[in-house]
Amino acid sequence: MIAELECVVLDCPNPMELATFYQSLLGGAVNQPDRRWSLDDDWATLHAPSGLVIAFQRAADYQPPQWPDPLRPQQFHLDFGVPDLDRAQEQVLSWGATVLDEGPAGRSWRIYADPASHPFCLVRQKKTPPTDGRSDSPPWS
Repeated sequence: MIAELECVVLDCPNPMELATFYQSLLGGAVNQPDRRWSLDDDWATLHAPSGLVIAFQRAADYQPPQWPDPLRPQQFHLDFGVPDLDRAQEQVLSWGATVLDEGPAGRSWRIYADPASHPFCLVRQKKTPPTDGRSDSPPWS
């Protein structure tokens, strides 16, 4: 190993707005002082309670992904484990997310876009790992 992941950085048109969206989803502190980054109008951070740091960087000519269009692909996505998909969906929609793919009834994940159109998934948390070798994971995980 030669490196450690410091954070995931998302390009967006409004760093503070997107940091606030993800704070609503994950909790944590927006723009917590951190010697690794200087904060300004073009850069915001979220320090989640899990230890994850997501940074948000202003991109002047930001072109959002248009999932699933291959001409403007997702670029990356984040999976968030939740205990109740229906309740989590209500919450993320109230914070500005949009549904991209709810999937069939009973599927263990749903696909959304954040306010800057980055795709993300809410995935029903599993209490125990499967023992039959099957996977009920999103297609790109």
